[in-house]
Amino acid sequence: MSFISHLPIWLLLIVVPMIFGFYAQMKIRRAYARNVQILSRGGLTGREAAEAVMRSAGIDNVEIVEVPGELTDHYDPLNHRLALSEHNYNGTSLAALGVAAHEAGHAIQHKVGYKMMSFRQTLAPATQIASGVANFAMMFGIYLFTGHGGFGYNIMLMGAIALGIICVFQFVTLPVEFDASRRAKVQLVNLGILDRDEMKGVHETLDAAGLTYIAAFTASLGYLLHILMILSGSRRND
Repeated sequence: MSFISHLPIWLLLIVVPMIFGFYAQMKIRRAYARNVQILSRGGLTGREAAEAVMRSAGIDNVEIVEVPGELTDHYDPLNHRLALSEHNYNGTSLAALGVAAHEAGHAIQHKVGYKMMSFRQTLAPATQIASGVANFAMMFGIYLFTGHGGFGYNIMLMGAIALGIICVFQFVTLPVEFDASRRAKVQLVNLGILDRDEMKGVHETLDAAGLTYIAAFTASLGYLLHILMILSGSRRND
């Protein structure tokens, strides 16, 4: 199996998703940089917005904390902690309120027992292990690969299984993230935190963030398909 003969497929499965990933990252950073400069009329901070969204859902046991970095915001369901980066914790921008409400949306998912979020949490430990296995297997498996049944083949097969677990986790992540954004957009308007004409900046920021999750899934899936093609080709050549 020559590399040159499969170059177009390699480009399609590996390079195109990589370019898509770069585009998604550029889009979220540009959208965030633009909308973090636009202050909301109401003047609520991200922390206050997240608090209001959770309070409206009857959530009073989630701690809101400030964490360093940019776009490091996340919700930790195990410790009931909602973490906001500095600009989003103290900021009153459209981007800050959108991101804060999005994370609060995850807290609401947790409270109501949103099934896809529960499934993702179940997969999380296996995915952490799979990530390390996949990195090791892809680094050494291709180097040692000599065909079906060899040591390198078995390592690559192990890597393919790990990538499969990662793909499932990332696929499940998509509806979780999109649902959290949907909840955030609805609550920001219903609670009067933002006026409807201010939502354009929130839509732009959260939709761009959603694109990064699609890009991550596409990249992992492309890599998995590429590895499976190599393994399948080696079996046919035996």
